[in-house]
Amino acid sequence: MTLVDALIGLALLLAATVAFGVFLRWRQSRPRRHIPHEVVEPARLGADRLGEAATLLQFSTEMCSRCPGVHRTLAAVADGRDGVVHLDIDLTHRPDIAKHFHVLQTPTTLVLDGAGVVRTRFGGVPNRDVLELELNRLTGEDAHV
Repeated sequence: MTLVDALIGLALLLAATVAFGVFLRWRQSRPRRHIPHEVVEPARLGADRLGEAATLLQFSTEMCSRCPGVHRTLAAVADGRDGVVHLDIDLTHRPDIAKHFHVLQTPTTLVLDGAGVVRTRFGGVPNRDVLELELNRLTGEDAHV
């Protein structure tokens, strides 16, 4: 193997790694709707109740640097809508919940309907406009974004 062949191989490996990283970053903040639906019990999360129309369920950890910003965004969205509740669950000392909901990164946000069924999942920082559209889809409201 010559030096040129080694440099070409290294360049191809670098390009593939960068492309894979870009793909993961693109996929991270997109909503996923094709998920196994389950009914979330608020008592399991340490909550009193879920929202009548929808619940924004955020999973965070103590070391998550993006979680406080997501918390403020989700709280503002929930406060601006009737029947929508924001719950922030710290997974730092709750690996059982992280395992149950397959949380591999924080923040992770689940959008639950009024019955507590998981309808949408966001990995990473959710886009506020997309989040509003998801809530509109769930509650049947016209888009006002």
